[in-house]
Amino acid sequence: MKTTCALGLGSNLGDRLAYLQRAVEAIEARGIEVRKLSPVYETEPVGFMEQPRFLNAVSLAATDLDAHALLAAVKAIERELGRRPTFKGGPRVIDIDILFYEELVLDAEELVIPHPGLHQRAFVLVPLADVAPDWFHPVLKRSVRELLAQVKGREGVRLAGTVPLPKGMP
Repeated sequence: MKTTCALGLGSNLGDRLAYLQRAVEAIEARGIEVRKLSPVYETEPVGFMEQPRFLNAVSLAATDLDAHALLAAVKAIERELGRRPTFKGGPRVIDIDILFYEELVLDAEELVIPHPGLHQRAFVLVPLADVAPDWFHPVLKRSVRELLAQVKGREGVRLAGTVPLPKGMP
């Protein structure tokens, strides 16, 4: 049985929309089934402000991979698409974060699930609410819809379009 997960996608360098599309294609190519994909939103950077605006989306997916193998897969995709190490919060061609992995709560050095900052980030919660508004945060004991209602910065998350999906994808 496949495990449902939510993946956050972001890009702020180069052809941002193309990088999101290539990330979705690469996720599918690794056998991670994209079941839903949010619209794309343009957002201001968080933390380090001297960088271009981001495009963000969230994918609801299903996988046979355990959480650590999923992390390895998304990090490999980032490298394949040209992401290079910079500094925390710096510009990047692609960023793929594991937001949720069913109800798993994990706090390991290399991986924290649910993603530790998702409840404070409108740029994550807005697209997440498009694909999974009733997903229950297992630590905060609130739905995505409830978290979105109280997060600051929603006004800075602007609809930018959709990721063109390859034929055969939902």
